[in-house]
Amino acid sequence: MSDAANPRRPLHGTTIQIKALDGILNVNSLFAFVAFIGIFINPSDPNNTLITDPTCRPGPRTAEDTIAFHVCAFAFLFFSSLIAISIKQAIRIANSPEPHRIADLFSRVDKILRAGILLSALGSVFGYGVLTLALVNVVQIKLGTLACGSLYTWAAVVPLVILVSLALLAFVLLILYAFTR
Repeated sequence: MSDAANPRRPLHGTTIQIKALDGILNVNSLFAFVAFIGIFINPSDPNNTLITDPTCRPGPRTAEDTIAFHVCAFAFLFFSSLIAISIKQAIRIANSPEPHRIADLFSRVDKILRAGILLSALGSVFGYGVLTLALVNVVQIKLGTLACGSLYTWAAVVPLVILVSLALLAFVLLILYAFTR
C-alpha cells in the first residue's frame, strides 16, 4: 500500500523491518522445536551416555540445569515470537485503509515497531544463548565433563560455542541495522 492509497496516515513499517520480523519468527520456530524436544530428554538415564570413566560423569546438577535451560530457552523463544507476531499485526492495523479506533494507539507505531524488534531480538538472543548452555550440558552428559579434558567433549563444545557466538553476533548486527531503518 502506498501513501497515495492511504492519505490519512503515513505508511509504517519498512520492508527491511518486516523481513527482520519474519526472519526472527522462522528461526525461532526451528529452535523452539529443538528446545521443546530437549525437555523430553532424560539426562539421568544411565544408558544415555558414552562415558566409561565414572569420575567423568557429571553430577545431578548438570542434568537439572539441562532441563531448566531447555525450558528457559523455549520460554525466551516463545516470548520473542509472540512479540514479533504482535508487531507485525500492529503494522497491519496502522497501515489499514479503514479507520480503526485501535489505530490511534499506534499513532507512534514507529517507536512501537523499534521497541518490538529490539524486544523480540533480545528474546531470541537470550533463547539461543540458554539453548547453547543446554547443548553444552547434553555434550557433557553424553561424552564427559569439560573438566575431564575429553577430546570428544572439547571437539563438540568449542565449535558449538564459537559458531553460535558468531551467528549471534551477525544476527544482532542485522537486527540493529533493521532497528535503525
